[in-house]
Amino acid sequence: MIFSLVIPDGVGARNFVLGPFLRHAAERGQVHALHSFPDNVLPMYSAGFDSNVQWHTLSPYRSNAVALLLNDSLANAHMYWADTGAMRYRRSRPIKGTWRKQVGIRTARAVGRMSASPSRILMLDKLHSSVSYHMPEVERYRTLFKETKPAVLFCTHQRPLSIIAPVLAAKSLGIPTATFIFSWDNLTSKGRIAAPFDHYLVWSDLMREEMLRYYPDVNEKRVHIVGTPQFDPYADERVVWPRARFFNEIGADPSRPLICYSGGDVYTCPEDQEHVKVLMELVRAGRIKRNPQVIVRPAPVDDGKRFEEVRKLYPELIYSPPAWMHARPGDWSSAMPTPEDVPFLANLTHYADLNVNVGSTMTLDFALHDKPVVNVAFNVVSPPPHGIPLWEFVELFDHYRPVLKLGAARSARSPEEFANHINAYLDDPSLDREARRKFVDLEVSYPLGRSSQRIVEVLEQIAR
Repeated sequence: MIFSLVIPDGVGARNFVLGPFLRHAAERGQVHALHSFPDNVLPMYSAGFDSNVQWHTLSPYRSNAVALLLNDSLANAHMYWADTGAMRYRRSRPIKGTWRKQVGIRTARAVGRMSASPSRILMLDKLHSSVSYHMPEVERYRTLFKETKPAVLFCTHQRPLSIIAPVLAAKSLGIPTATFIFSWDNLTSKGRIAAPFDHYLVWSDLMREEMLRYYPDVNEKRVHIVGTPQFDPYADERVVWPRARFFNEIGADPSRPLICYSGGDVYTCPEDQEHVKVLMELVRAGRIKRNPQVIVRPAPVDDGKRFEEVRKLYPELIYSPPAWMHARPGDWSSAMPTPEDVPFLANLTHYADLNVNVGSTMTLDFALHDKPVVNVAFNVVSPPPHGIPLWEFVELFDHYRPVLKLGAARSARSPEEFANHINAYLDDPSLDREARRKFVDLEVSYPLGRSSQRIVEVLEQIAR
C-alpha cells in the first residue's frame, strides 16, 4: 500500500510523526510525506525511518485574489449558517488592518452572509475548488502523484490552506482523500474545512454527530471514529519516568503537591500571566493549603515573554516552556515540537496533582489521567479583554459546555473560589471522578493507545 501523507504544521508532526502513527504506516507500505518543516528540522523528524518514508516539501499557499476571496467568503458562509456561540463571537470582532484588508474582510462577510445555507455553501465550495484548481501547485502535485501512485491521500490537519492544492490534485486523479479533525473544538468554533475531502476521521461519536450536523452533504459512512493519536503516549508505560527523576528534571520536591498551570495562546487567554500571579499569591499567603508547588507550562505557540514579570516576583515558580521551536512566535503553523516534548508532557500529566487552565484541551489531557482541573473564570484586567466576563467567554464555546455540564472541572469566578476549589481537590483528588470519566468517554470514543493503528487500518479500508 502506498500512502501520501500531508503534514502542514507542527501539530501534525506531534500527532503523526513523533507518535507511533508513521511507524505503523511505514510497516504497512510506502509513505510519501508532504511536509512544511524547515530544513534544519526535517532531520530531527526523519531520523529512524528507512526508505519506506520519502519526504517531499509542501508548497506554501499562493492564491490569486479571486480564490482567496472565495475561500474567506466560504468560511464566513459556514459560520453564518452554523451560527455557534464561538462563531458569532468571531464575527462580532472589530475589523482591523489596512483599508485593503478591511475591504476584503467586509466583502467576504457580505458574500458569506448571502451564501449562508447548505445548498449555497456547496455551490460556493465547488466554485472555490474550480478556481483554485488552476493554481500552479496543483499541477506540481498531479505530477508527483502520477509518479508515486498513492492509494490514498491523508491530511493530518483539516484547516491550513496549504492542503488545498494536493487535495484537488489527488481528486482530479481519482485518488481518495481523507483528513483528520485534529481538535475537539474545530467543528464548532472554527471556519469551514479548507478542502473538499472524501472521508473524515474524528475522535468520537460526539464529533461524528457534529460533523454530520455542520456538513450535511457528507455521507455518514465516510465519517470514521478513530480516537486521537495525540493521547497515544499516555497509554505507553515505557515513557513514564520514576517520580524522583521527573521532579529532579523540573527542580521540584517530590514530597510536596504539584499544581500545573497550563497556559493558552495570547489571543484566547491574554490574562494568563495575571492569573498565575493570583495563584502564586494565594499559595504564598497560605490560603491554598499543603504548601504546593506551581509549575507553569505556556502554550506551545507562546514565546513566554509575558511570564517574565511573574517569574521575577515569585522565584519559587517553576517555569517549564514546551520543547517546541518557534520560527515566528505566536504563529501555530510555524511552531515545531521536538521529540523531547512528548515524554515530558506524558510525565507532567502523570505526576501533577491538579491542573489549572482557562478552558483548554489540557482539561482533557489531565482528565485522561483522572486528575482534577480548576478552570479560571474571573478577570483580573478591567475592562475584560474579550469585552465580556471571562466565564461568559468560555461558555460561548460549544465544545467546552460538556465539561461544565458534567462537572468534570470546577469553575472559579473569583480568587476566593479559586482557592476553595484547589483546596478541595488537594484534600480529596477523587472528587468529581465519575464526571471526569463520563467526559473522557464522551470526547474520546476509541481506546487510548490504539488510535494510530486504527487510523492506518481506516486508510487501508478507504484505499480498497
